[in-house]
Amino acid sequence: MKRIIMALLLCASAAVFANEFPLTSAQQKQLQSAFPNTTLTDSQINTLRDVFYSHDQPVRARVKAMSQMIGLDQMPAGERLHRRICIWDIVGRNGPVFTAAMEQRALALEYGVNLEMVPYTNESIMVDEFKSGRCDAALMSGLRARLFNLYTGTVDAIGAVPSQDHMRLLLQVLSHPRQAGKMVSGDYVVMGIFPAGAAHIFVNDRSISTLANAAGKKVAVLDYDPTQANMVASIGATPISTDIVSAPNKFNNGVVDILAAPLIAYEPLELYKGMGDNGGIVEYPLTQLTMQLLGRKDKFPNEVAQLIREAVFENYDMVVKRLEQEAKRVPNHWWIPISKKEQREYEVMMESARIALRDQNYYDADMLSLQNRVRCKVDASRPECVNGRERNEPSEKEAKK
Repeated sequence: MKRIIMALLLCASAAVFANEFPLTSAQQKQLQSAFPNTTLTDSQINTLRDVFYSHDQPVRARVKAMSQMIGLDQMPAGERLHRRICIWDIVGRNGPVFTAAMEQRALALEYGVNLEMVPYTNESIMVDEFKSGRCDAALMSGLRARLFNLYTGTVDAIGAVPSQDHMRLLLQVLSHPRQAGKMVSGDYVVMGIFPAGAAHIFVNDRSISTLANAAGKKVAVLDYDPTQANMVASIGATPISTDIVSAPNKFNNGVVDILAAPLIAYEPLELYKGMGDNGGIVEYPLTQLTMQLLGRKDKFPNEVAQLIREAVFENYDMVVKRLEQEAKRVPNHWWIPISKKEQREYEVMMESARIALRDQNYYDADMLSLQNRVRCKVDASRPECVNGRERNEPSEKEAKK
């Protein structure tokens, strides 16, 4: 987390040296006014650009070098740069995500930047604030990130990332400079993707471990994502529209029979109440979830965002370790094992769903193709590695042209 915050420190000034965002004379004067005691020369700008994309040193060392070059750490208190970072933490100000962010605020001040951390328990409200420009950056779920970048918003596609091994390889690819162009969409830029753990199916009846047995049951679906309701209805179950905050309460109060949620939600959201005496957790991950840091590209040019993306990935193992610690809080007696045949049924259903949603432009074809290649690299024996239905490649006829 410390490396991420250190990378953020340079973002406020980076628009000066991003070639892809040409500035007017007025904008140049406005940016320079942020550094009353510093004049950025063309030579410094070129050096900074080289440092951004250099992989000879870790991110932390590059950030320190740039901070000293610009003189951010020497800024008087009243002249410190300011950026407003909005953070979604379902627990709120005392939640683990926001607490981790606040621990870094003192470090940011030392480097001459005032990062204002603002917590939100309602993700929908936070997203609206971000869209309106009241947040310079926002940390949100991968499902919400789809509203800003379809490519990275497809990372959380159902069944697309079976395990942490797959997720690590995928995020390593996405953090590489070759992917930088995919990280900008409209007015927004993706600044980092964090693993958020596997999503599992929580049920109030252990017999609901297969798709067939889910028929007639009530399933919580997100109100802003109509495709979830369509998938639930396709297996004969009844979708119950809700939001991410109230869904756990509906499960705990018996309003819904089935809830898809990450394991880290088990204890803080008291999901054991909803499972009662007869429920459990299906021992098969639907997918690996993410949290994504989105920024406004006028505040965070893509060159700086690239540095942050690398810093985020450097922290991957640390984040996963914390997720695993939380997952261990789930007692073993809750697990509902399923057979290989049942797992295959889930895989077939989810593959068909991804293809249908791709054809509806809900999922990004390039991301699905990349995820297919990742799955086949980890396990080349998967049937999909032969049929290639999700690979975004030219047909044999087109390839001959």
